[in-house]
Amino acid sequence: MDAVCSDLVAEVRAFRQRFPDVRYVDLISLDIPGHFYGKRYPIEMLEKVAAGSALKLPQNCVLLGTQGGLFKIGDYCFNDGDPDAPRRLVPGTLKIVNWEKQPLGQMLITSDGTEKPIVFEPREVLVQVLKRLAGKGIFPVVAFELEFYLFDRQLRDGLPQFARDSLTDDADDQPNMHIERLSRFSPVLDDMVETARAQGIDTTVITAELGPGQFEINFGHLDDGLRAADWAALFCRSTRGVAMKHNYRASFMAKPYLQHPGSGMHVHVSLYDEAGNNLLAANGQQPLRHAVAGCLELLPHCMPIFAPNHNAMRRLSGTVNVATRASWGFEDRDACLRVPESDAKNLRIEHRLAGADANPYLVLAAILVGLEQGLEAGREPIAPLNEDRNSGIDFPLEMLEAVRSMQSHEQLREGLGDEFVNVYCENKRQDHLAFLNDINAREYRWYL
Repeated sequence: MDAVCSDLVAEVRAFRQRFPDVRYVDLISLDIPGHFYGKRYPIEMLEKVAAGSALKLPQNCVLLGTQGGLFKIGDYCFNDGDPDAPRRLVPGTLKIVNWEKQPLGQMLITSDGTEKPIVFEPREVLVQVLKRLAGKGIFPVVAFELEFYLFDRQLRDGLPQFARDSLTDDADDQPNMHIERLSRFSPVLDDMVETARAQGIDTTVITAELGPGQFEINFGHLDDGLRAADWAALFCRSTRGVAMKHNYRASFMAKPYLQHPGSGMHVHVSLYDEAGNNLLAANGQQPLRHAVAGCLELLPHCMPIFAPNHNAMRRLSGTVNVATRASWGFEDRDACLRVPESDAKNLRIEHRLAGADANPYLVLAAILVGLEQGLEAGREPIAPLNEDRNSGIDFPLEMLEAVRSMQSHEQLREGLGDEFVNVYCENKRQDHLAFLNDINAREYRWYL
């Protein structure tokens, strides 16, 4: 048994000793739309997998559409025999699930590091970007911030209802950013934070956001970008589960209400060398400007990643603190790229464009490719919003146009991988067409 297997077996045995009532563990991985898929394993079988027994799942699970269906993408899904692909356990991710009625565990799995990694697996895409950056002496430090809405658990005529106050049973009508909202919803929010911490996630600041029932929970900064994206993915799963336990529905849908702010995924990224020096702060912050320029130039071609569905595009409609063009600025929340005030050691870029329902592995991968290409090109960015409120680069606001822009961009294909870009764009194109393939009541009302 090699050292990795030995450590995994020790991890499983320690978990079984700590949680003797757990009989099953969910082995989970994120697909292209950002949903977890996987299998529920008896805890005894998990120990065998940790010791080296084969772990395989269908390769095409990664290609599932938003509603779980398979699309024909090249030879995948229908002409390839639906082959299995090897997966492995991700060390350190075996954690208790405390929002289910019965004791349960969960653990991340991935194709990275196996004999045949899946090149379009989101986690694998990020792994390859991070490896390439490390080979160039670039080491990101990353922190995610995720906004979400609480709704009543039951929909009414298919529509979400404002969350009811657990103390007064009134609809949430507190003014935005009101600190008392945190008290009124503290039972569910406290449980979300403690549950996230039980998953190993360093949760920090909690904010009552602008919309009714909208909140934001921040994570600590990590010098492991892959683990930071793991945290974001696992947080979405645990938050939904805890909300259901408290008779709420938590949603990371990007734009659940037209009249209220959408929910975003804000990603803070700084770049360091092997000695721990902040690369963005060198030479009077000139690398910062180059990195910004690269991100802005690439951003219009990454829109299917940052706004991965029809609803996410709705969020980019000029509401407060959401950019409608690729822009940047110092301490400016209207910009796609905000440079927060900080000292040289902590100088960073906050990428604010992605919707909360975007895939965190792919969002971070796209951001890092933009930063990488900007540092290498060494170009000056457009004027910041602090100097020109009209500064910005247009980006597509319709999915099919966005897919065409992404699929044809050579630098993005080089940065994220040809096969991934082909598969991802076709998945988004077909998913969007499937969404549109419905005649709703409004269409009959307008055109019948």
